[in-house]
Amino acid sequence: MPEKILIVDDDVDTLRLVGLMLQKQGYQILAASNGSQGLELAFAEHPNLILLDVMMPGMDGYEVARRLRADDSTASTPILMFTAKSQLEDKVTGFEAGVDDYLTKPTHPSELHAHVKALLARSSATRAKTQSSTIPVDDPGYTIGIIAARGGLGVSTVAFNLASALEKKTKSGVVLAEFRPGHGLLVTDLNLPDATGLTTLLGTSPSEITRQKVRDSLIKHSTGLQILPASPRPKDCPLATHTSQFEAILSRLAFLGKFAVIDMGNGLPEYAQKLAPLFSEIIIVVEPFETSLSQSQALIEDIISLGAEKSRINVVANYRIRSDAQLSVQQIQDRLKYQITNTFTPAPELLMQAYRKQTSAVFFQAESLTTQQYTGLAAKIEGRATKPKPQN
Repeated sequence: MPEKILIVDDDVDTLRLVGLMLQKQGYQILAASNGSQGLELAFAEHPNLILLDVMMPGMDGYEVARRLRADDSTASTPILMFTAKSQLEDKVTGFEAGVDDYLTKPTHPSELHAHVKALLARSSATRAKTQSSTIPVDDPGYTIGIIAARGGLGVSTVAFNLASALEKKTKSGVVLAEFRPGHGLLVTDLNLPDATGLTTLLGTSPSEITRQKVRDSLIKHSTGLQILPASPRPKDCPLATHTSQFEAILSRLAFLGKFAVIDMGNGLPEYAQKLAPLFSEIIIVVEPFETSLSQSQALIEDIISLGAEKSRINVVANYRIRSDAQLSVQQIQDRLKYQITNTFTPAPELLMQAYRKQTSAVFFQAESLTTQQYTGLAAKIEGRATKPKPQN
């Protein structure tokens, strides 16, 4: 694949001319006309090199460079500052902001190409040296989205207890996040001290949502879980429209734990449609009643149509109450035309007692059938997460 170069410059002529010149040299070109747009593209596309102007409206190149260096995903991306500012103090400011090279406009295309080639070569050599050393590669963790066709099916209970089972089994600082602003349950159920983390992040520009900001928003729970709770206040529901922010948060959470369990609530709002193909796997919670299975079947079909691989979708049946009217697992599978991978039997008393102690059923009663069921699911997920990826 051709190496990817991001050009950030508010001058349209520069974008066009430099882009065409580098494109002819075999590079893939991305273009941004301001600093904020440049940051968004850098975090989303992971270019091999960034060509950065200084004088831009709103956010100048120095600030863009500082923010790129502050984010783990772009901290080592080569930056060539390409600008008309030629004073010594301008260059010093650029290097202090974290740029790797400085080139003054105008310049001959061959000189620009020489600087680009040199930076890419050094970056490639550094990357190869790092990968061949004993330093572990910073790979993303395994992200699990949990969702249901409608409310009241126990998505939050499944998410909390699954995350607890994974944490108990792996002791890896599992992340649990509620992606349901205005409908958060963990703040009340666990008596958490602060519910502003997700709200603040959703009110932030996507380009400013760094890994460190997300890490600082997590709350450490007594179970060992790192929790990003949603606000329980209805006035925060409109934040669900901040799709780009949700994408940025998920991309950062993936690097903050071996596993990240995301409570997606119910239905498929726009942000859920965007995130669905990004999860390592999706767990769909269904209930054993005929009336809701058609909705669950439609949800499965919709998620697949959005680009999520069928092999990454797992369906669990949550038997929340004791009732003779409930369908059997085989009947559910016949209705859905989909395999049920796990089943949770009714345990309302246990769940209530655990919440009163501000913990999960998995940690509250280690020998219970419920704990065994969640531990079994956690073991399957751990197996899927550690399965070798097929070589291209």
